[in-house]
Amino acid sequence: MSEDLRPIGNPGSADFRLEAYPFYLLNRAASRYNVEIEAALRELGIDIPTWRVLMILGEKEPLAIGQVSRSAVINLSTMMRIVGRMEKAGLIVVTPSAHDRRVKEIGLTALGREKLADARKVTAPLYERIITGFSAADFARLLDLLARLHDNLE
Repeated sequence: MSEDLRPIGNPGSADFRLEAYPFYLLNRAASRYNVEIEAALRELGIDIPTWRVLMILGEKEPLAIGQVSRSAVINLSTMMRIVGRMEKAGLIVVTPSAHDRRVKEIGLTALGREKLADARKVTAPLYERIITGFSAADFARLLDLLARLHDNLE
């Protein structure tokens, strides 16, 4: 049985150790990932927030701007600026919702779908490198644990 590291991961503990604090480790991994992904996306002329929106819409569209904002973990005022840039670049189209004309929905244009396909091509090798050494069970467990952390934060 392995040692229980939870007590030393508690920032209120006198024995606190950064290497046992999951949020430090998550932030460190996410920051390193963002550096890598940003360099790959820069070659396509897009940034990380644009890529997030493209990926979300690539899964389902059209979506309300607020839903995309929540899914992308980007505050709404920032999302509105991103949407404006993406619309101006011809990547998305903004339309009123058929169900509620006060709600604006966004969907991909042909250029947006093309940019998404290009982004997937350049990010796929990074993804493969990052998950190297993870078994299918490891990967499923990682996703489960991250979902549990998120649920505990809700």
